[in-house]
Amino acid sequence: MNWVPADAENAHSSGVESCPSLRDVHSINPTQLIARIESYEGREKKGISDVRRTFCLFVTFDLLFITLLWIIELNVKGGIETTLEKEVLHYDYSSSYFDIFLLAVFRFKMLILAYAMCRLRHWWAIAFTTAVTSAFLLAKVIISQLFSQGAFGYVLPIISFILAWIETWFLDFKVLPQETEEENRFLIAQDASERTALLHPGVLSDGQFYSPPESVAGSDEDSEEKQDSEKPIV
Repeated sequence: MNWVPADAENAHSSGVESCPSLRDVHSINPTQLIARIESYEGREKKGISDVRRTFCLFVTFDLLFITLLWIIELNVKGGIETTLEKEVLHYDYSSSYFDIFLLAVFRFKMLILAYAMCRLRHWWAIAFTTAVTSAFLLAKVIISQLFSQGAFGYVLPIISFILAWIETWFLDFKVLPQETEEENRFLIAQDASERTALLHPGVLSDGQFYSPPESVAGSDEDSEEKQDSEKPIV
């Protein structure tokens, strides 16, 4: 009874398993790979991805929306100039909304600097801004007297808290994973194109097909035949 060695059997199985990958490489269309790589390179040249641009727009919306609500609150309390002087120049932690506006400005500057200008690919900046926002708003709600000042005592802290956590969710579950996935696809496509270039050398174009020049031996035979035909027949 014949026994197959374990090493030979493992080598055979690994060779069989590698066949599908080779077939996949052979079946790759080089034109599609080149087009895909060019599209990825075009995205890199833009400097910022579409999903990151959407995140930056949402951060800008956060600042503008909190600013709008704060201006409405100033106008409701009896005039923008009078209330602005009271909340800014005579700032009181327990009754002023100016610090919530400054908190929105802090988030905007921090996130735009980290994820738009520096193009950071980590979550520490958004984690820091969200932690500061959450801690400050919780302390302000507990210590201050905002709830006694009407609807804006509820609206501004709650909306600021919600927007900060939406930004965290969007960056952590949309921006960073999608950019990582696109980068992995680019590396896979680039590696596949290199393998295709090695396995399938470039096909000669129409301009590369040419007829070889007539050999010297052929020209000599033609000249001899011509001389024989020109000899007179006796």
